[in-house]
Amino acid sequence: MVLLGTKHGDSEELCPYLVDKTLNLRIFDDQDGKMNRSVMDIGGEIMVISQFTLYADCRKGRRPSWNNAQEPTEAEKLYDRFIEIMKESGLTVRSGSFGARMDLRFNNCGPVTITLEHE
Repeated sequence: MVLLGTKHGDSEELCPYLVDKTLNLRIFDDQDGKMNRSVMDIGGEIMVISQFTLYADCRKGRRPSWNNAQEPTEAEKLYDRFIEIMKESGLTVRSGSFGARMDLRFNNCGPVTITLEHE
């Protein structure tokens, strides 16, 4: 599952980098139980969900501010471009509806949850 949030200043030029990192991060166990395999290596599937709330600023008060999140029109363009490039990998890529309120249920077969930033 990829929760994709974009912030002010992000552009489509970042999408190839983020897709490449996402597809090739070695976060799945190999036969020895070491994280040496990527989603490409295992032929996995990817679900991409837009998630502006990743840029919540909770430093002041009790109500989160989303001032750092990118405006919806621009964020949707990046979301669509990210998915488009991701599909070029040949893996099965599913996506949510941008801006929709969704009820998501998934099993996190962790201990791995990663925040991937471009800076």
